[in-house]
Amino acid sequence: MSSEPERTSPRRPKAVPRPELPVDDPLSAFAQPLAPVKDLDEVARRYPGRKLSLDRKREPLEFYGSDDSRGGGFSMDSLEFFFLISQYYREALPLRIILLLIACQRAGGRVHLTQDEMATVLDVARTKVNDALREIMSHGVCFRVKRGIYQLNPPYSYRLGEYIPGTETTGAEYRRVDQHETIAGIRADLTLPELVRYPSLDHMRQAIEELRQERARKRAQRRNERAQQLEEGTDQ
Repeated sequence: MSSEPERTSPRRPKAVPRPELPVDDPLSAFAQPLAPVKDLDEVARRYPGRKLSLDRKREPLEFYGSDDSRGGGFSMDSLEFFFLISQYYREALPLRIILLLIACQRAGGRVHLTQDEMATVLDVARTKVNDALREIMSHGVCFRVKRGIYQLNPPYSYRLGEYIPGTETTGAEYRRVDQHETIAGIRADLTLPELVRYPSLDHMRQAIEELRQERARKRAQRRNERAQQLEEGTDQ
């Protein structure tokens, strides 16, 4: 008879039942494990406000384009432009205004916003918006077409197309404005500043480099002053 103890197979832990998705607290649903859906009708009854379908045709994403030549409903932004303005501007308001203009632009880069509306959205005084907007326009980022309408400079940010939903009296419309057409129109307008007609970021690069050199000079000066103070204290 063997003296070895009898081996027993380890017991598997009981499976913890997966909690139901909270109906009234959607934020906590992200932390809950999801069980596979077996009965779509039951899910639909539990969530009557959601549209559920297994066989609905997936539409192509708008910014990838589609077969009916309606592609291009997106804005093209210059990463170099974002990189430089993040270094150039030391205050938040000019950056916030630029982001607001980009977010609100229509096809062709037009922005239909008054300064009062910008001030309301950003929750700042209109006078501050006016000053910051003048600073932005002085660099050729955008220009004022007329009251309440601004034009973003296409090389920095440009929305090629937009889908305008229909109403009870008008049908839906897809509007597209090619970038080269907008650029040609801007360059042909001799009333616009040179930096708008032929945009360049070189002056920003130069200003950033000058600021870095100035800060390096001040840091070196402070180090020399501290070293001199330590030396004087040692002599005493």
